[in-house]
Amino acid sequence: MIGIFDSGVGGMTVARAIEQLCPDMPLVYFGDIARTPYGSKSPDTIIRYSQFNTDFLLAQGAELIVVACNSASSTAADALRASYSVPILDVITPATSRAAELSVTGRIGIIGTRATVKSGIYPQRIRAARPEAKVFSQACPLLVPLVEEGWLSRRETKMILRRYLHPLRLKKIDTLVLGCTHYPLLKDLIGPRIGNQVQLIDSSVEMALYVRSYLDDNPELKKRLRTKGETSRFYVSDCTEAVEQMAAKIFGRSVVLHPIEA
Repeated sequence: MIGIFDSGVGGMTVARAIEQLCPDMPLVYFGDIARTPYGSKSPDTIIRYSQFNTDFLLAQGAELIVVACNSASSTAADALRASYSVPILDVITPATSRAAELSVTGRIGIIGTRATVKSGIYPQRIRAARPEAKVFSQACPLLVPLVEEGWLSRRETKMILRRYLHPLRLKKIDTLVLGCTHYPLLKDLIGPRIGNQVQLIDSSVEMALYVRSYLDDNPELKKRLRTKGETSRFYVSDCTEAVEQMAAKIFGRSVVLHPIEA
């Protein structure tokens, strides 16, 4: 199975995209709703939570781990790779590669949690691929809680987005990376407020394309995942009505969420 974890419901956008691009691959998903958001936590805490999540997914039969959380990807991915023998794919790598490739002017914006922005990993990865790029980062700590509450079209959310995006508009970026897997759920609000001429990089879609490419490059793993006969399963560390509604919205169907204690 492909194991996917996130600090909340945002990683479901990655799970849904992988489901669509790799339809014959069973998934096991864990959303750590009880401890979201990770972006405000210390690096040691994020690593500890990520190790717990990985252990859980491996116990469920995962043979490939997708870190569908930008805060965990920026802070814990290297520690996970040092501790586990299974492939660990982080959500940052494909998004930064795509941004470096797609931008015309090389002026690229990043929005993410405090932990993601503080890590500096997005500018580092983008400049490694495109040294002349000008990268501008903006922490948006209120967006994850708003998404988790289902406030996707509330006036307050629109006002906060406008405040966060204004500094990036002034930088005249032509590409914006949605550096949190919760943010694709706000794409319809982000686009008009950053400017419709700015290209949005959806990290969930880029991650799914990366997973498909990785499996094509590793046919033995792909064959094992395909022939196990498993069905996808979804777990959360807390389950509320808002989470169930958000899961149904993301997947376009009712999804059974199995609560576990984290």
